[in-house]
Amino acid sequence: MLLTIAMLTAYVSPGPQASYHDFHLSKCLIRYNEAEQSLQISLHIFLDDLEEALRRQGAPAPFLGTEREAESAEAHLLAYLRQHFRLRVNGQGRDYDFIGKECTDDLAAVWCYLEIKTVQTLQELEITNSILLEVFDDQKNLVSIQGPGNKQGMVVLQKGAIVKKVAL
Repeated sequence: MLLTIAMLTAYVSPGPQASYHDFHLSKCLIRYNEAEQSLQISLHIFLDDLEEALRRQGAPAPFLGTEREAESAEAHLLAYLRQHFRLRVNGQGRDYDFIGKECTDDLAAVWCYLEIKTVQTLQELEITNSILLEVFDDQKNLVSIQGPGNKQGMVVLQKGAIVKKVAL
């Protein structure tokens, strides 16, 4: 019984380096919208991990998705994404627009929405995704792709393999 209480206390009251989950995974969906000739990108990142990464880059406590969200939180978030998530479309580096973000109802994760406009054709994507790799050695970044003609692709990026090319 005492061991159970000690384990529960350790889980409920994690230390500053502890994580609330045992796995470190981000998910990304890149969808080519042929009608709008754009790439629509949705990134799903655990909130506690992302805030730790932002703090390590010198951002004040961001409190993303709460009433206490720092004024500079979104700017720090976008700077972080631009550093750690990049795309080359048909061999050319492309910047994306930040459409917005929303936290999940349980505040466990945040969805970030990005878009690259004026993509007339999509033949190849080169994805660089090092999100949270500076924080967790076991971080995996899963990217699903929906290309033209409903072509599907998926890559996993991790330490030692942060860049992948996908022909579509």
